[in-house]
Amino acid sequence: MFRYLIAVILLLIMIFPYLYMVFSSFATWDQVDKKMFPTHFTLKSYQWLLGGGQSVIPRPWLHAFFNSFVVSASSTLFMMVTGIMVAYALAKIPFKGRNAINNIILFQMFFPAIILLIPTFLVIQKVGMYNSYWGMILPKAVSLWAVFMYTNFFRAIPDTFIEAAKLDGASELQIMFKVVMPMSKSITTVIFLFLFMERWTELLWDMLVAKSDNMLTLNVLLSQMFGPYGGYPGPMYAASVLLTLPIIIIFLIFSKKFQEGMQFTLK
Repeated sequence: MFRYLIAVILLLIMIFPYLYMVFSSFATWDQVDKKMFPTHFTLKSYQWLLGGGQSVIPRPWLHAFFNSFVVSASSTLFMMVTGIMVAYALAKIPFKGRNAINNIILFQMFFPAIILLIPTFLVIQKVGMYNSYWGMILPKAVSLWAVFMYTNFFRAIPDTFIEAAKLDGASELQIMFKVVMPMSKSITTVIFLFLFMERWTELLWDMLVAKSDNMLTLNVLLSQMFGPYGGYPGPMYAASVLLTLPIIIIFLIFSKKFQEGMQFTLK
């Protein structure tokens, strides 16, 4: 009972900021940041956020939400596919220089990514992808962490499955997606959730690449609220709820597979 009590207390401490944010987004403006648990609720913050107020013009919040979803989903899909293909080659296809490539990937995982921020931006600008979806998607199309995770998992898969598939005439791509991937659902869920969350919360790169209001993601738009919206904490809480809600929904949908995948990664 004591252990359960400690666990419940720690859980409440962890989820309290999110609960406070949600309650404050629905609270009347005279109670925002004045009461820990508001007694009166309203949709005014969301209405004001989407429609604007007397001193603040409406911003494209719904379009920014759409931009975030398109960019995050596309980048995550690219990272998953490239991670699977590279990891399968490193784990199951013998070729000269495989260990060297694997060591380079490990080195790059600890290399500060911000050092390459300006060169990457200049390349994107030079090839004409500035202020475009592709400019936000392609530089985030490869995840070395996903390659590392998949490589370790694929190495644990017995080679007998792959050899049997080759005897049946299956190609490497067929083996990869029809034999190996069905055995990797748990770890795939873990990788997908972490990659999507990381891309969904990306701010610095999107802030550099997106110029027009039509290309802004939800993170960038939220970061711009502290000026004109600084005196209106209710709409800021509402915007934060819109930002975190997709992550919560996706996690609840895949929570069972996520727990199974985490059990593997902790072994």
